[in-house]
Amino acid sequence: MKIINNKKEAIEELNRISTRTNSDNNNKINTIVEEILKEVKISGDIAVEKFTKKFDGFDPDPMQVSADQIKNAWDEIDNNLKHSLVVAHKRIQKFHEKEIPQSFTIKGEYGDTVQRRWRPVKKAGIYIPGGRAAYPSTVLMNAIPAKVAGVEEIIMVSPGNQKGEINKTVLAAAHLSGINKVYRIGGAQAIGALAFGTNQINKVDVISGPGNIYVTTAKKLIYGSTGIDSLAGPSEILIIADETAQTAHIASDLLAQAEHDPLASSVLLTTSKNQAEEVLEELYKKIDDHPRKEICMESIENWGLIVICNNCESCVELSNNFAPEHLEILTVDSKKILAGIENAGAVFLGKWTPEAVGDYLAGPNHTLPTSGNSRFSGSLGVETFMKNTSIIEFNEESLKVNSLDIINLAKSEGLHSHANSVQIRFED
Repeated sequence: MKIINNKKEAIEELNRISTRTNSDNNNKINTIVEEILKEVKISGDIAVEKFTKKFDGFDPDPMQVSADQIKNAWDEIDNNLKHSLVVAHKRIQKFHEKEIPQSFTIKGEYGDTVQRRWRPVKKAGIYIPGGRAAYPSTVLMNAIPAKVAGVEEIIMVSPGNQKGEINKTVLAAAHLSGINKVYRIGGAQAIGALAFGTNQINKVDVISGPGNIYVTTAKKLIYGSTGIDSLAGPSEILIIADETAQTAHIASDLLAQAEHDPLASSVLLTTSKNQAEEVLEELYKKIDDHPRKEICMESIENWGLIVICNNCESCVELSNNFAPEHLEILTVDSKKILAGIENAGAVFLGKWTPEAVGDYLAGPNHTLPTSGNSRFSGSLGVETFMKNTSIIEFNEESLKVNSLDIINLAKSEGLHSHANSVQIRFED
C-alpha cells in the first residue's frame, strides 16, 4: 500500500484505481457471456442447468427453493439474528417509504392538463451473490424498495454452494421480505433466465442486485430489453481524516472494505503525515490475524492508497475527482467538509458512523454507484422499480391558443405533417 504526498501522483493513482476493471480481459468476458445468454435465450432451463453444473458444480434440479425451505430457514436461525434482521427491515422500509415519487397534475390557463403518473413495474428480479460470502443484507436492500414500489412479483436468484444450498440467513431474509419465489442459480445464466424467461422462471421487467464481472457484463448486455439498476463494480471506500481521527478507527474501516473482495479499494486522504504512517502500520497488524487475510492483503496491496494532503480543501478536491461509492469524513468538523462534497454514493459523518452502519441498517440503500459513477448517479431506490407516464389533454381552446407556436416549431424542424396535424383541426 502506497503513501503519496504529491497531488499529481495522487490523481494518477486514484484514476488507476477507479478504472481497475477496464482491462483487455473484458472482450474475452463479453464473448463468454454473450454465448451464455444466447444459449439461455434459445434453450431456457436446459441451458441454465447446463451452466450451473459447469460453473457451480451442482445439479439445480429442482431449481426453485420450496416455500417450506424458505419458511424453515427463518424458523431455524438464531433469535438474536432474527431480531437484527427485523430491526434492519423496519429501518430500511421506513426510509424507502419516503422515496415514493408522487404523481402530479398541472392545469393550464385554458383548460388543458398535463400529468405525470407513476406506476410500479409488474415483475422484478433480484440477484443475490453467493461465492465468498452470504449477503442477507443485500436481500433486504433489493427486496424492500421493490415491495414499497408495489411490484406484484419478485423473483430472487442466488447461486447455491457445491451442495446446491443457498445460505440459510439469505433465505430467512427472503422470508422476512415476503419473497416466495427463490431459485438456486447464479452467474450470467441467472441474469439470462430473468431477462428472457424460461419454462420455470418468468421474464421480469427490471433486474437489480450486485454480482461478479460475469453478472455485471450480462446485465449490461441485456439492458434495453430489460431494465437494470446499475452496473456495479468492485466496492470502494474513501476516508477523509485529520489529526483528530483515531488510527484504529481508520484502519478498521479501511479493512472493512478490503475484506469484501480482492478488487475492493480502500483509500485514505489525510492531512497528517504521522497519521498516514500510523494507519499503515496498524493496517498490517490487523491483517496479520484476519480470517480473510489473503483477500485483505490482495486488496490493500493492489488497490489501497494513502495520500497526505496539505489541507482539508485538497482532500475534498481529490475526493470529488474520485467520486467514491462510500465516503467517510473523520474530521473535527465533518459537516463543514460535507458542504464541499459534490460526488459520493453515500457519506458517513463522524467517528460514530462507520460505513458498516449503512451496509446493514441505517435505512438508505447500500447498493451504490462505483468506479466514479456517483458523478451522475445515486443509490438503488424505489424509483428503480417504477416507471412514469406523461398524460396530456388539450381542449379546443388550449390547442387553438398554442397552435401557432406548435406550427412554427414543427416547420423549423422541417416536419410538415407535424404542423399540419395541428392546422387541419381548425380548417372548415
